[in-house]
Amino acid sequence: MSMSARWFRRGDHVVMLGAFAGAFALLALSTFTSWPVGAGGSLSGGSTQVNPVLTAQAGDCLNWTRQDLADVAKVDCAAQHLFEVTGVVDISSSHGPQAPFPDDAQWQQVSQEHCTKVSMDFLGGRFDPFGKYTVGPLNPGERLWGEGQRTLRCGLQVAGPAGGLLPAYGSARTQDQSDVYDPGVCLGITEARSVGDPVECAKPHTFEIVGVVPMPPGDYPAPEQQDQLLAGECDRIAKEYTGGADLKARNLVVTWDTRAPESWAAGSRLTNCKVGAVPTDGLVAWEGSVRNPDAPPLTTSNPPQTTTVRQDEPTGAPLHSASNTESSSAAPPSSNPESASSAPTSTTETSASR
Repeated sequence: MSMSARWFRRGDHVVMLGAFAGAFALLALSTFTSWPVGAGGSLSGGSTQVNPVLTAQAGDCLNWTRQDLADVAKVDCAAQHLFEVTGVVDISSSHGPQAPFPDDAQWQQVSQEHCTKVSMDFLGGRFDPFGKYTVGPLNPGERLWGEGQRTLRCGLQVAGPAGGLLPAYGSARTQDQSDVYDPGVCLGITEARSVGDPVECAKPHTFEIVGVVPMPPGDYPAPEQQDQLLAGECDRIAKEYTGGADLKARNLVVTWDTRAPESWAAGSRLTNCKVGAVPTDGLVAWEGSVRNPDAPPLTTSNPPQTTTVRQDEPTGAPLHSASNTESSSAAPPSSNPESASSAPTSTTETSASR
């Protein structure tokens, strides 16, 4: 039996960004970010450098380190970035000179109407609705809006389970969109006892990622087939990662993610093996790492995603799914219900899993 998605879902946030022309709905966390008026600093001679956002076009990548985005800059998409522009849209026809600055719900509608199709076209129609990328607009903020600015940059970002931004590497056009994390990353826990953003493993967390498994090529394997493959593979990976530690003694269990048909159709072929605490009435936080202290350092292709970026003034908050709220405390069945404290278990990614 595969594990209920209600337990191992990807956090509290599920947002319907819309559908078009019969396409599936994009289920993603929409980030509404405003660019700073004075970003870019000054050039010699007293002239002011143009804000990089104002010149960004589809395919450009932007990065920043300050919470107010004051140091936003264009970067090579191969380098760390927080936003990849998928298109530039003008919404003046629907938001005239006297239109008030949109509230959260209105920004959600703007994203649905203007950024969904632009971003799908940018990706060639290949979007994993349960993957790591989210769709949203980079808007001009209240001050520039009041001065008549109605141009948005639609784009893609990688968001953690609780909404914090994570660094992206490489263009989304060429990346596997699977929602996976590097081995050694620990995912926190929210007040609602759902999966949180990456944290240090010494802090309370829900899962520790122990490995990434590439799924075999071919036709979509049913969840039961994925379970058969991943049960043995994740158990092997966990034993190697922990040095054969007795996880049951710590009330921990090996688990994994399975891919949904929509993810497979988008080309997502990676899945995580992870260790979590046996649930009691939902997710249970635990502390510390199960990593073998005598093992050599982990090697990853990019810096591990251990922290998220927060912003001082996001211009719109993520919406919440009522179904997620209702199921926040649901406990999962085990793949072996009679021995849930020791049996490896899985989670199928569905629309409830994020």
